Amino acid sequence: MAKTILHIDASARRQNSTTRALSERVVRRLNADRIIRRDLATPLPLLSEDWVNANFTPADQRDDVQRDILALSDELVEELRAADTLVIGLPIYNFSVPAAFKAWIDLVARAGMTFRYTEAGPEGLLSGKRAILAIASGGTAVGSEIDFATTYARHVLSFIGITDVEIVAADRMALDPEGTVLAAETAVDNLAA
Repeated sequence: MAKTILHIDASARRQNSTTRALSERVVRRLNADRIIRRDLATPLPLLSEDWVNANFTPADQRDDVQRDILALSDELVEELRAADTLVIGLPIYNFSVPAAFKAWIDLVARAGMTFRYTEAGPEGLLSGKRAILAIASGGTAVGSEIDFATTYARHVLSFIGITDVEIVAADRMALDPEGTVLAAETAVDNLAA
């Protein structure tokens, strides 16, 4: 049983979203003690020059303005650190991840906080966590040569140390919506708690 889940929804749709329904089903299946929710339909800011400059200023040398600029990013990183399991509702938009999810990644992929550089290359600092991606697409088959969403999500999660990544897919919804959703729901029901 997961102790703490970070539940992220990346769908722009607040109603009638397949990924929201699937990710909620995953969260219920895992029966966590604590759930932290982050809804990316409420937009996160994009990186700016001021953010980059603040991020690259050593923490003990940041002024109040720089600390304020990084406050949301710090909060998002703390949500990640607190979670044992990430459950991410992630639709495929135009063969890739929604811009809202990319904005989240940009705010949490921080050297010295979620990864570090070593002589052997980057090393993720968030190991020992599990991620379950609830994916939906209209026509893109998960794992196909045109699926840049799951490849990217797996890579970036691994980059920050999360290598245990499972996918529950309701892909190619345009072809068989009922059958696709039923198969995805069955996959959720078969997840190890």
